[in-house]
Amino acid sequence: MNSYWVSSTKNDDGYSKINKDYVADVCVVGAGITGLSTAYYLTKNNLKVIVVDKAPDIGEKASGNTTAKITIQHNLIYSYLVNSFGESYAQKYFEANKNAIKEIKKIIDDEKIDCDYSLQNNYVYSISPNEIGKIHEEIKVINMLSNRANNKYNNVEQNEDYAQFVTDCGLPFKIAGAIETKDQAQFHPRKYMKGLAKGIMSRGGMIFTNSLVSDINKIGDAYETLCNEYVIKSKFVVLASHYPFINFPGFYFSKMYQITSYAICLETKKQIPNGMYLKADEPTLSIRNVDVDGRKLLIIAGGNHKTGYSPDSDVNYGYSYIERKAKELYPDCKVLYKWNTRDCVSLDKVPYIGEFSSLMKNVYVATGFNKWGMTSSNIAANIITDKIMGVKNKFEDVFDSTRFNPIKNRSELKNMGEQIIHSFVTSKIKIPKEDISAIENDNGGIIKVDGNNVGVYKDADGKVYTVKPVCTHLGCLLTWNNVDKTWDCPCHGSRFSYTGKNIYDPAFEDLEVY
Repeated sequence: MNSYWVSSTKNDDGYSKINKDYVADVCVVGAGITGLSTAYYLTKNNLKVIVVDKAPDIGEKASGNTTAKITIQHNLIYSYLVNSFGESYAQKYFEANKNAIKEIKKIIDDEKIDCDYSLQNNYVYSISPNEIGKIHEEIKVINMLSNRANNKYNNVEQNEDYAQFVTDCGLPFKIAGAIETKDQAQFHPRKYMKGLAKGIMSRGGMIFTNSLVSDINKIGDAYETLCNEYVIKSKFVVLASHYPFINFPGFYFSKMYQITSYAICLETKKQIPNGMYLKADEPTLSIRNVDVDGRKLLIIAGGNHKTGYSPDSDVNYGYSYIERKAKELYPDCKVLYKWNTRDCVSLDKVPYIGEFSSLMKNVYVATGFNKWGMTSSNIAANIITDKIMGVKNKFEDVFDSTRFNPIKNRSELKNMGEQIIHSFVTSKIKIPKEDISAIENDNGGIIKVDGNNVGVYKDADGKVYTVKPVCTHLGCLLTWNNVDKTWDCPCHGSRFSYTGKNIYDPAFEDLEVY
């Protein structure tokens, strides 16, 4: 199934495949919300911009498979930022996200984009009394940062609470407590992206789909972006392709990993709550409503796990978890849409935005949004646009992409290292030395054939598909995902269909087929 956002928008904008060489001021790789937002601002600054994407249409990947919440409240982030980086750093993160909410609304108004935008209260809640101390601490920090910002910009002391503690937030079950932040928002992300694209093209920008970028080469003072069999020559390049497909010299594969999240959109005769909701503790659960021609649907998301781990054997992961929760809350519910997506997670929980590497001047990157790409995409677009225009952005130091200090979060670094070791070593030990009969119908796995690893999938009728189960990104051994019938990389999150076709970056080449 496709996401509600993709299914409810037509692919009728007439984007074409690149068909010749081009020259531009900026080449943007990726037509998701980050790439389009960046191109939008750049064209408003009268630059010639070309956007390219390998998908058939814009916003079909991570940006079109989100819960689409526009909020400053990224779980219990601010207490963590204060403890890890200090109050000044946390305040800038807060201000950047608050400003992004205003900027998104301004774009919607300026371009007259009909994208189902609505103001919502946002709630981060817990059902456990043991977690309430963390909820109170987060509220205290948010209000401290908010009041510092008000005093800084208004030169008057204001002590209005931006966040409140509540014990009833409209959910159909009892909670121990929640953080309530008002004047947050939600929208239809793909309608918004379609509006951005129209704004870009109205100012002379170009968008090409079905156009795969395979490499970027520096030629003199410019770059040549190799796209299909053509070349785009530009002074600046923006890598907004979810996960950077260039490994060196950026080394982003060593600084982040990918998480798979699941979502369903359902209808029910029971009352659907107003607001946006996120469970603070594990296993997480995200809830929001959708207004479809006056009829309210509900999106429930969660079941998160590191990409490369097969979720079909654990009740707290995958579709089984969120569908079970949906039935508990709404026994009469009917699932209309279901989807999953990949999110890049940085080791220190802060996105990488800015220069791709100090060794590649005029190449910029935005990645590692930690499942909060709606607000982070606008922050990234403004920072990168300012850098290209030679303007100092007041938030750029917070998100500095060339930092190599994300190792503050040592537990994540350890987990990432263990996952990579598992892929290179442990999985090889566990591979059964059996023939193809060991694989059941409608299932997959790795077998040994003449000492070589062979990835095998048998469909429901017993038809066999075989691939070399080694990721074309950096050579990690793939794992079989029987929920989605895909080969997933546990190291960096690439994904391939059972026929070997590449689906998700950072890999962009297909698997070898036996």
